[in-house]
Amino acid sequence: MNIEWLLELDRQVLAFFNGSDSLFLDVVAMTFTSGLTWIPLYLALFYVVVKNNENMMQIFLIVMSCALCLFLADGLADYIAKPYVARWRPTHDPVIKYTVDVVGNYRETDYGFFSAHAANTFSIALFFAFLVRSRLLTTVLVAWSLLNCWTRMYLGVHYPGDILVGLVWGAMVGTSVYFLYRKIYYRLNPKLNYVSSQYTSTGYSHSDIDLLVTVVVGVCCYIVIRAVIVAI
Repeated sequence: MNIEWLLELDRQVLAFFNGSDSLFLDVVAMTFTSGLTWIPLYLALFYVVVKNNENMMQIFLIVMSCALCLFLADGLADYIAKPYVARWRPTHDPVIKYTVDVVGNYRETDYGFFSAHAANTFSIALFFAFLVRSRLLTTVLVAWSLLNCWTRMYLGVHYPGDILVGLVWGAMVGTSVYFLYRKIYYRLNPKLNYVSSQYTSTGYSHSDIDLLVTVVVGVCCYIVIRAVIVAI
Protein backbone atom coordinates (compact mmCIF):
# COMPACT_ATOMS: atom_id res chain seq x y z
CA MET A 1 0.00 0.00 0.00
CA ASN A 2 1.38 3.44 -0.96
CA ILE A 3 0.15 6.98 -1.33
CA GLU A 4 -0.58 6.63 -5.05
CA TRP A 5 -2.75 3.58 -4.38
CA LEU A 6 -4.71 5.51 -1.73
CA LEU A 7 -5.16 8.49 -4.04
CA GLU A 8 -6.44 6.25 -6.81
CA LEU A 9 -8.82 4.55 -4.38
CA ASP A 10 -10.06 7.99 -3.33
CA ARG A 11 -10.78 8.85 -6.96
CA GLN A 12 -12.60 5.58 -7.60
CA VAL A 13 -14.83 5.94 -4.55
CA LEU A 14 -15.55 9.54 -5.51
CA ALA A 15 -16.55 8.42 -9.00
CA PHE A 16 -19.13 6.10 -7.43
CA PHE A 17 -20.79 8.89 -5.41
CA ASN A 18 -20.26 11.87 -7.70
CA GLY A 19 -23.20 13.16 -9.67
CA SER A 20 -25.92 11.49 -11.68
CA ASP A 21 -28.23 12.15 -14.59
CA SER A 22 -31.00 13.03 -12.14
CA LEU A 23 -32.08 16.64 -11.84
CA PHE A 24 -34.05 15.57 -8.76
CA LEU A 25 -30.89 14.39 -6.95
CA ASP A 26 -29.00 17.48 -8.11
CA VAL A 27 -31.54 19.72 -6.40
CA VAL A 28 -31.66 17.50 -3.30
CA ALA A 29 -27.87 17.65 -2.91
CA MET A 30 -27.63 21.41 -3.52
CA THR A 31 -30.44 22.20 -1.10
CA PHE A 32 -29.29 19.76 1.57
CA THR A 33 -25.70 21.05 1.57
CA SER A 34 -26.76 24.67 2.11
CA GLY A 35 -26.40 25.96 5.66
CA LEU A 36 -29.45 28.19 5.17
CA THR A 37 -31.63 25.11 4.68
CA TRP A 38 -30.92 23.99 8.22
CA ILE A 39 -31.67 27.22 10.08
CA PRO A 40 -34.92 25.64 11.43
CA LEU A 41 -32.84 22.80 12.93
CA TYR A 42 -30.44 25.23 14.60
CA LEU A 43 -33.34 27.24 16.02
CA ALA A 44 -35.04 24.05 17.24
CA LEU A 45 -31.83 22.92 18.98
CA PHE A 46 -31.59 26.31 20.69
CA TYR A 47 -35.26 26.11 21.73
CA VAL A 48 -34.74 22.68 23.29
CA VAL A 49 -31.65 23.88 25.14
CA VAL A 50 -33.48 26.92 26.52
CA LYS A 51 -36.57 24.95 27.52
CA ASN A 52 -34.69 22.11 29.23
CA ASN A 53 -32.16 24.08 31.27
CA GLU A 54 -32.89 25.93 34.47
CA ASN A 55 -30.86 29.13 34.23
CA MET A 56 -29.02 31.41 31.83
CA MET A 57 -25.61 30.13 32.94
CA GLN A 58 -26.45 26.59 31.84
CA ILE A 59 -27.84 27.84 28.51
CA PHE A 60 -24.82 30.07 27.94
CA LEU A 61 -22.45 27.18 28.67
CA ILE A 62 -24.13 24.99 26.05
CA VAL A 63 -24.24 27.75 23.43
CA MET A 64 -20.54 28.50 23.99
CA SER A 65 -19.74 24.79 23.77
CA CYS A 66 -21.48 24.63 20.38
CA ALA A 67 -19.56 27.72 19.28
CA LEU A 68 -16.32 26.08 20.40
CA CYS A 69 -17.19 22.96 18.39
CA LEU A 70 -17.64 25.04 15.26
CA PHE A 71 -14.54 27.15 15.96
CA LEU A 72 -12.30 24.12 16.36
CA ALA A 73 -13.85 22.01 13.61
CA ASP A 74 -14.17 24.74 11.01
CA GLY A 75 -11.11 26.69 12.08
CA LEU A 76 -8.65 23.83 11.66
CA ALA A 77 -10.20 22.78 8.35
CA ASP A 78 -10.54 26.14 6.62
CA TYR A 79 -7.70 28.19 8.07
CA ILE A 80 -4.95 25.65 8.76
CA ALA A 81 -5.40 22.29 7.00
CA LYS A 82 -6.69 23.50 3.62
CA PRO A 83 -4.05 26.18 2.92
CA TYR A 84 -1.23 24.11 4.50
CA VAL A 85 -2.01 20.74 2.88
CA ALA A 86 -3.19 22.43 -0.33
CA ARG A 87 -4.95 19.38 -1.74
CA TRP A 88 -7.13 20.27 -4.70
CA ARG A 89 -10.84 19.76 -4.54
CA PRO A 90 -11.99 17.28 -7.22
CA THR A 91 -13.58 20.19 -9.10
CA HIS A 92 -10.18 21.90 -9.28
CA ASP A 93 -7.86 18.88 -9.46
CA PRO A 94 -5.98 19.02 -12.81
CA VAL A 95 -5.98 15.21 -12.96
CA ILE A 96 -9.78 14.70 -12.87
CA LYS A 97 -11.55 18.07 -12.92
CA TYR A 98 -12.84 17.57 -16.47
CA THR A 99 -14.40 14.24 -15.54
CA VAL A 100 -16.10 15.43 -12.35
CA ASP A 101 -19.85 15.91 -12.57
CA VAL A 102 -20.39 19.53 -11.49
CA VAL A 103 -23.87 20.70 -10.51
CA GLY A 104 -24.83 24.27 -11.39
CA ASN A 105 -21.16 25.28 -11.67
CA TYR A 106 -20.84 24.74 -7.90
CA ARG A 107 -17.07 24.36 -7.37
CA GLU A 108 -16.23 25.99 -4.02
CA THR A 109 -12.68 27.20 -3.20
CA ASP A 110 -9.49 25.63 -4.57
CA TYR A 111 -8.56 23.33 -1.68
CA GLY A 112 -10.66 20.70 0.07
CA PHE A 113 -8.63 18.78 2.65
CA PHE A 114 -10.33 18.26 4.94
CA SER A 115 -14.10 18.71 4.83
CA ALA A 116 -15.39 21.43 7.14
CA HIS A 117 -18.96 20.27 6.45
CA ALA A 118 -18.12 16.82 7.79
CA ALA A 119 -16.22 18.16 10.79
CA ASN A 120 -18.81 20.80 11.72
CA THR A 121 -21.91 18.64 11.45
CA PHE A 122 -20.38 15.59 13.12
CA SER A 123 -18.98 17.61 16.03
CA ILE A 124 -22.43 19.10 16.69
CA ALA A 125 -24.13 15.72 16.24
CA LEU A 126 -21.86 14.03 18.79
CA PHE A 127 -21.97 16.93 21.24
CA PHE A 128 -25.78 16.78 21.35
CA ALA A 129 -25.71 12.99 21.43
CA PHE A 130 -23.72 13.15 24.67
CA LEU A 131 -25.67 16.13 26.00
CA VAL A 132 -29.20 14.84 25.45
CA ARG A 133 -28.64 11.04 25.64
CA SER A 134 -31.47 10.13 23.30
CA ARG A 135 -30.96 7.22 20.91
CA LEU A 136 -33.54 8.68 18.52
CA LEU A 137 -31.93 12.12 18.40
CA THR A 138 -28.44 10.63 18.08
CA THR A 139 -29.55 8.52 15.10
CA VAL A 140 -31.21 11.50 13.40
CA LEU A 141 -28.27 13.88 13.91
CA VAL A 142 -25.65 11.35 12.83
CA ALA A 143 -27.73 10.57 9.73
CA TRP A 144 -28.02 14.33 9.07
CA SER A 145 -24.23 14.67 9.26
CA LEU A 146 -23.58 11.66 7.02
CA LEU A 147 -26.07 12.88 4.43
CA ASN A 148 -24.25 16.21 4.42
CA CYS A 149 -21.08 14.23 3.71
CA TRP A 150 -22.80 12.47 0.82
CA THR A 151 -23.76 15.81 -0.75
CA ARG A 152 -20.14 16.94 -0.73
CA MET A 153 -19.06 13.89 -2.75
CA TYR A 154 -22.13 14.01 -4.98
CA LEU A 155 -21.34 17.63 -5.84
CA GLY A 156 -17.68 16.76 -6.43
CA VAL A 157 -16.24 19.25 -3.96
CA HIS A 158 -14.62 16.67 -1.64
CA TYR A 159 -12.82 13.37 -1.97
CA PRO A 160 -13.93 10.56 0.37
CA GLY A 161 -10.61 10.96 2.19
CA ASP A 162 -11.46 14.60 2.91
CA ILE A 163 -14.78 13.43 4.35
CA LEU A 164 -13.26 10.66 6.46
CA VAL A 165 -10.68 12.94 8.05
CA GLY A 166 -13.37 15.56 8.65
CA LEU A 167 -15.54 13.00 10.44
CA VAL A 168 -12.64 11.84 12.61
CA TRP A 169 -11.71 15.41 13.54
CA GLY A 170 -15.37 16.28 14.15
CA ALA A 171 -15.72 13.26 16.45
CA MET A 172 -12.64 14.32 18.41
CA VAL A 173 -13.88 17.89 18.72
CA GLY A 174 -17.46 17.00 19.68
CA THR A 175 -16.34 14.48 22.28
CA SER A 176 -13.62 16.69 23.78
CA VAL A 177 -15.86 19.75 23.98
CA TYR A 178 -18.59 17.73 25.66
CA PHE A 179 -16.25 16.46 28.38
CA LEU A 180 -14.96 20.00 28.90
CA TYR A 181 -18.58 21.17 29.13
CA ARG A 182 -19.43 18.44 31.64
CA LYS A 183 -16.41 19.29 33.81
CA ILE A 184 -17.43 22.95 33.98
CA TYR A 185 -21.13 22.13 34.37
CA TYR A 186 -20.65 19.93 37.42
CA ARG A 187 -18.52 22.59 39.08
CA LEU A 188 -21.44 24.98 38.81
CA ASN A 189 -24.40 22.64 39.33
CA PRO A 190 -25.25 19.53 41.36
CA LYS A 191 -25.05 16.21 39.57
CA LEU A 192 -28.57 14.95 38.91
CA ASN A 193 -29.78 11.71 37.36
CA TYR A 194 -33.28 11.87 35.93
CA VAL A 195 -35.30 8.68 36.28
CA SER A 196 -38.51 9.29 34.37
CA SER A 197 -40.22 8.03 31.25
CA GLN A 198 -40.73 11.68 30.23
CA TYR A 199 -37.07 12.70 30.35
CA THR A 200 -33.70 11.38 29.28
CA SER A 201 -31.04 10.67 31.92
CA THR A 202 -29.68 14.20 31.44
CA GLY A 203 -33.07 15.88 31.87
CA TYR A 204 -34.25 16.50 28.32
CA SER A 205 -37.93 16.05 27.59
CA HIS A 206 -38.79 13.30 25.13
CA SER A 207 -41.58 15.47 23.73
CA ASP A 208 -39.04 18.19 22.92
CA ILE A 209 -36.80 15.62 21.28
CA ASP A 210 -39.77 14.53 19.18
CA LEU A 211 -40.21 18.16 18.16
CA LEU A 212 -36.56 18.31 17.05
CA VAL A 213 -36.95 15.15 15.01
CA THR A 214 -40.15 16.54 13.47
CA VAL A 215 -38.25 19.66 12.38
CA VAL A 216 -35.55 17.55 10.70
CA VAL A 217 -38.18 15.43 8.95
CA GLY A 218 -40.05 18.58 7.92
CA VAL A 219 -36.92 20.11 6.38
CA CYS A 220 -36.20 16.86 4.54
CA CYS A 221 -39.77 16.87 3.18
CA TYR A 222 -39.26 20.46 2.01
CA ILE A 223 -36.04 19.42 0.24
CA VAL A 224 -37.76 16.53 -1.53
CA ILE A 225 -40.82 18.59 -2.52
CA ARG A 226 -38.62 21.38 -3.84
CA ALA A 227 -36.59 18.88 -5.87
CA VAL A 228 -39.74 17.32 -7.31
CA ILE A 229 -41.12 20.72 -8.37
CA VAL A 230 -37.85 21.74 -10.02
CA ALA A 231 -37.44 18.36 -11.74
CA ILE A 232 -40.95 18.33 -13.22
